[in-house]
Amino acid sequence: MTDAAPGAAPAGTVEIHHGDNLEVIRGFADASFTLIYLDPPFNTGRPRHRAIETALPASGDEREVKGGFRGAQYARLRGDLRRYDDRFDDYWSFLEPRLIEAWRLLAPDGTLYLHLDYREAHYAKVLLDALFGREHFLNELIWAYDYGAKSKRRWPTKHDTILVYVKDPTAYWFDSEEVDREPYMAPGLVTPEKAARGKLPTDVWWHTIVPTSGREKTGYPTQKPEGILRRIVQASSRPGDRVLDFFAGSGTTGAVAASLGRHAVLVDDNAEAIAVIRARIPSAVLAP
Repeated sequence: MTDAAPGAAPAGTVEIHHGDNLEVIRGFADASFTLIYLDPPFNTGRPRHRAIETALPASGDEREVKGGFRGAQYARLRGDLRRYDDRFDDYWSFLEPRLIEAWRLLAPDGTLYLHLDYREAHYAKVLLDALFGREHFLNELIWAYDYGAKSKRRWPTKHDTILVYVKDPTAYWFDSEEVDREPYMAPGLVTPEKAARGKLPTDVWWHTIVPTSGREKTGYPTQKPEGILRRIVQASSRPGDRVLDFFAGSGTTGAVAASLGRHAVLVDDNAEAIAVIRARIPSAVLAP
C-alpha cells in the first residue's frame, strides 16, 4: 500500500481475521460497518453439507423475528424454493445465517452489496426481499464482461449480479459525485465539457476482469477487479468509515478501501487467501 497522494484522504487501515467467518463476525458489534460487500462462493452444485444455523422461526410461526425480519413470509418462500430445487437448501443454509449477521452489523446509514452469478441471483432477490423487506432493496447491478470461452449452444453467460440493500431506505449514504465517471458511448451527442468529464455509471457496469498481467493480478482464482470495488466503496462509504468483507479472498475490498481512506475488516478461513492478502497489503494487521 502506498501513501495517499497530496490532498487525498489518508490511507485507511486493514485488519485481517483468519477463521470461520460466521464465528468471527458474531463477535463484532451491532451497526459497526457502513459498507458490507460479500462475494460468497457461487453455488456450482457441489454440496457443502453445512448444518442449518438460522435465527428465523420455523415455518408457520407468525412471530416477528428481532431486527424486523419477516419470519413467516421468509419461511414460506424458503420452503417453496427448497421443493423447487433440491440444491437450494444446502447453499442457502450456509449463506442465510451469514446474511442475517451482516444485517445486524450494518450501520443505520449502511449498505449491503451481495455479489452472485446467475445460479443464485434470482433466489437471492426473492429471499432477501422477504428477509429484510422489499423496501430495503436499492439496486440490481449487472457487471458485464467479455472474456473467456463462449458457448455456441446458448447465449454466453458473461455477467455477474450484485444485489444492493440499504439498512434505512430514508437515510442511507450514497455519494454519486465521488464515483469515477466513465466515457459516454456517444460523446458526439453531448457537449464537449460533458464528454470530457464523462458520465455517471448506470446499473450496468462494463468492466474487464482482472487482466492476466498487470499490477492487480495476485493469482487468486476468484479475484475481482479493483475498478468494481472502487465504485462501490466511493458511492457507499466516506473516508474514515468501516468496511467489511467476510469472504475476503484476494483482499481487493481491503486494498481499495484503504487506498480511499476507509478502514477495512477482512475475514477468510482459507490460509492461501490470508497469505495473498498479507503480501498484497503489507500494512495489514492480522487479528489475534
